[in-house]
Amino acid sequence: MSKSLTAPLNIAMAQCNFHVGDIPGNTAKAIEAAQQAAAEGADLIVFSELALTGYPPEDLLMRPSLELRIAAALKEIADVSNRIAVAIGYPVKRDNALFNCAGVWSKGECLGEYAKQELPNYQVFDEKRYFSAGQEACVVDLDGVKLGLTVCEDVWYDAPVSQAVEAGADLILNLNASPFHSGKQKERIELIKKHVSQHGVPLLYVNQVGGQDELVFDGSSFAVGVDSECVLQMASWKEDQAYLVYEGGQLRPQSTSREAREDGLASLYNALVLGVRDYVNKNRFPGVVLGLSGGIDSALTLAIAVDALGPERVRAVMMPFTYTSGMSKEDAALQAEAMGVRYQSVSIEPMYKEFMSALAPDFEGLKVDTTEENLQSRCRGVLLMALSNKTGYMVLTTGNKSEMAVGYATLYGDMAGGYGALKDVYKTKVFALAEYRNTISPVIPQRVIDRPPSAELAPDQIDEDSLPAYPVLDDILERYIEQDESAEQIIAAGHERDDVMRVIRLVDVNEYKRRQAPIGVRVTRRGFGRDRRYPVTNGWKAGI
Repeated sequence: MSKSLTAPLNIAMAQCNFHVGDIPGNTAKAIEAAQQAAAEGADLIVFSELALTGYPPEDLLMRPSLELRIAAALKEIADVSNRIAVAIGYPVKRDNALFNCAGVWSKGECLGEYAKQELPNYQVFDEKRYFSAGQEACVVDLDGVKLGLTVCEDVWYDAPVSQAVEAGADLILNLNASPFHSGKQKERIELIKKHVSQHGVPLLYVNQVGGQDELVFDGSSFAVGVDSECVLQMASWKEDQAYLVYEGGQLRPQSTSREAREDGLASLYNALVLGVRDYVNKNRFPGVVLGLSGGIDSALTLAIAVDALGPERVRAVMMPFTYTSGMSKEDAALQAEAMGVRYQSVSIEPMYKEFMSALAPDFEGLKVDTTEENLQSRCRGVLLMALSNKTGYMVLTTGNKSEMAVGYATLYGDMAGGYGALKDVYKTKVFALAEYRNTISPVIPQRVIDRPPSAELAPDQIDEDSLPAYPVLDDILERYIEQDESAEQIIAAGHERDDVMRVIRLVDVNEYKRRQAPIGVRVTRRGFGRDRRYPVTNGWKAGI
């Protein structure tokens, strides 16, 4: 049947926040969305990659009961498909091999299953650990419209889309679980427009939304028409359902496009908020507790926590010592009041003195050094963890990526906690995000942003006494960590040799610390975690 003679196909795009491992819950969510779409007159609803398991399911895919659980879920999907056709992602085992599949179900039957061909095995992805690659296109006929199925990474290559078009696809469906990093949406849209321009076939890009451990998915699903223009843009950072019609080779939106998606500070801030919210909620913590020092990192972390969870689920603790300035105490109290959180001040001086008294025989005759500074931080860590144990609130750490990179943090001190909101945010971005957050409502005292950063672990201490200026430090770090530039390349870019060699050495020797740090929201192309796996014990020399 020619495109011009087919009846209009009403399509719903479902951007859902699935919960990894909760196959019954994910199935129920999909069914609810399908029923809603059917009530709106849709003929087909399209979900994201591995929607039934959530993404990424990691070694849950190796559990013996996986097949039974997926079979039970697909029976429910088959039932609902009597009301509306369903395109959805799930794992399939065939001949002792596991495949990452997209299937289309209609009138209680599976019209076809497509096995993902391009399995990503870089950065945060390790799909070849679990899946075998498919080899063939899958085009299904739904009411005279031929739907070509692809899954996520497939559209980053030409072959899978070309195969589907050659097999007669009128419309390409791309089911995604594409995690966020800054600037990624622009890359996606340009990529999809290129496919459409090359093949003359429209394409639907359906992405999941939500946080999963260190990954955060922005949603931002969209559809590109045959003229290579984006005909429908869905919301970023929240669940959404949108509708469009395919008729005569054309896509026509029925829903209004959502707000234009930002790729700047607003987008970055929303990623951090969603990452914290989903980690806390999906792990069923009643709330979070954090140390509020009067500095910019904890100030921004508090704002993120309140925006993620609400003030009633956030507790802030100032833990002053001899070197804590009056300004820090005032600013912490002002912000806590502005944000409406429970706030208290608990001095660490008594416990610090007890520790020092007990250690006096061992420290006798030795110079004061960072040991005493770290002990202050560890007293604070003990306090926060005790509050966490007693209340069930998770400790939210406040360290940023610049600090984590060079080891400017204390094991079992300020690194103690369950999740790091700023773990993948460079210090220069921390300042920018604080300024951005104050444009929404002025909750961070301006002098917290303006004054030189300090750990306040020694008299008159500022961070730049022991580190290069943050704009210098962060550029070196980004080049070394994310762009894999060598020392000589970084020096050639204009940095001082001494700064470069010192920073690189600090990054390398502090791998052991980062292995013991809590996970945190990943927002760059390469964070400390799933996509940077350096050996702790190694003899590599990084100067070349």
